[in-house]
Amino acid sequence: MARSKSGFDLTPPTEAERTRLAGALSEEERRVLLHHGTEAPFCGGLLNQKKAGVYSCRLCGLPLFRQDAKFESGSGWPSFTAPVDPAHVLGIEDNSFGMTRVETRCARCGSHQGHVFPDGPRPTGLRYCINSVSLHFTPDSEPLPDPLGRGETSFS
Repeated sequence: MARSKSGFDLTPPTEAERTRLAGALSEEERRVLLHHGTEAPFCGGLLNQKKAGVYSCRLCGLPLFRQDAKFESGSGWPSFTAPVDPAHVLGIEDNSFGMTRVETRCARCGSHQGHVFPDGPRPTGLRYCINSVSLHFTPDSEPLPDPLGRGETSFS
């Protein structure tokens, strides 16, 4: 079993787990997470969220970003300067739509999250531009989601 430095199991879900998790998604969540879609700008439910907490993968629950890394980019999607753990977010070259970009995916389940661009603020200079429907927000006072039943409801 591969674990991230922050203590989370990065083992991909089994096919049965993936099927169960996908069955709980809305049509829009499936379109974005499983088929690499994009939600409309300025429409996502997490764009203006300001509470302290963690943004996890909507499909498998892996923590991806913290509120303190979020910033207003003006792009219309929640934007972050860095992931909660570099091992939790994969960057995949994306040449769709005649552009070269870096797609971001959840490192555990491979679901599409958004894209990362080299035009963010300091200290990283990166802008992780993420679809709201790809994320689940958990306030700091609550346990993290654990849809895979791995007992990972907080950071170790």
